[in-house]
Parts: sequence; C-alpha cells; structure tokens
Amino acid sequence: MALVADGVSCWYPGAAPPVHARRVLDRVSIAVEPGRIVGLTGPSGAGKSSLGRILCGLQPAQEGAVVVDGEPVPTRRGRMTGAVGLLHQSPRAATSPRLTLGAIVAEPLPRRDRGTPDGRARVVAVALRVGLTPDLLTRLPAQVSDGQLQRACLARALLAAPRYLVADEPTAMLDAATTAAVAQVLRDLTAAGAGVLLVSHDHPLVDALADERVQLPR
Repeated sequence: MALVADGVSCWYPGAAPPVHARRVLDRVSIAVEPGRIVGLTGPSGAGKSSLGRILCGLQPAQEGAVVVDGEPVPTRRGRMTGAVGLLHQSPRAATSPRLTLGAIVAEPLPRRDRGTPDGRARVVAVALRVGLTPDLLTRLPAQVSDGQLQRACLARALLAAPRYLVADEPTAMLDAATTAAVAQVLRDLTAAGAGVLLVSHDHPLVDALADERVQLPR
C-alpha cells in the first residue's frame, strides 16, 4: 500500500527526448506510504513539481512507472484519480474565479448533495476547521486574500479525503497563520491514514512535518 514512482524520467517540455531536450527527472524513485509525510526538496528546476504532477496523473512520465496501492495511476491531463489529490502552491490557479469559496470547498461532494442541508453543514464544518467563517463562504476569490483562498483549498482537500495528497509548495507566500493551518491539515490527513508528499523549499517546515526527506539533485 503506497503511492510509488519507480524509475521515473521526463524531459522538458514533456515529449519524447529529442537530441537537445532537457531532462527534468532522471530515473527518480519515491514511495509515499499511508499515514506518513514524505518531504521532497531540491533546487529550483530539479523537477519537484513535475514529479508531483506525474504522481497525480496530470503529466505522463516518459520512463518508469507510477502506481497507487498496486494499481497504475491513469494519466489524464487536467484530471486526477480520486485516490490522489493535489494542493497547489497557487490557490488562484487551482480555483475558478466564478465560484464562491463555499462552492469551491463543496466541489468533492456529489452534485446532488451540494445544496442539501447535510451538504451545506459539511462544508461549513470543514471550513471552520481551517479558519474560514461562514460569511467568507459567500465571497468570490477576487474578494478574499490569497491566504483565505488557500484555506478554502485546504478545506476542499479535507472534504475530498484522498488516500494520498501531493502538497506542492502549499505555503509559498502565505502568512504565518495560514502556514500553520496548512501544517495542521497535513497532520490531520496523516492521522486519518492518508499519505502526503510535501514539496517545499521551506526546510524548517519539512523538518517539522516530514517523517522522511527526499532530496532531488539539480
């Protein structure tokens, strides 16, 4: 039981390697087990985000295999298997500007449940867990700060309850309070049995949260 990349390689810009293509990942292997946080660090350009997208099924690997709990991770550009979730470093890139924060949080719910009393109660409860008050749930992304929008993404991740979560620089440019909220969500997910890959340049954050660290070379 694990989310595993085995000997994964890819080249920029993502096609088969022509003569002058730049290799982004070179036979990288990593395993994220349930209930554990693996920290992934390395210099800019080392391929950390590419590896995260490959593990989510958002980007194909040119070499190697990616499996989740023994099953191949399907590659569908722009879509993910429900087993693996992604917490993006840019909440504005990961949300629709036309949806309220409440609608963003509710996205993992079946469509038929989103407007029901139980569905609304679940959204409010998970929003409160990450520090979003009910009045903020009626606002659009343009009406809130990056930190508040990232909290909505955190609540969405909790409501989706993926078996594995890739958190790609989730605290970049966030205030200390939101960074603490991110850390608590990651702890909550692992306490519930999920595995987390924490991609970050923030070495103190990785040291505080991760059970192990993987360093990608340049």
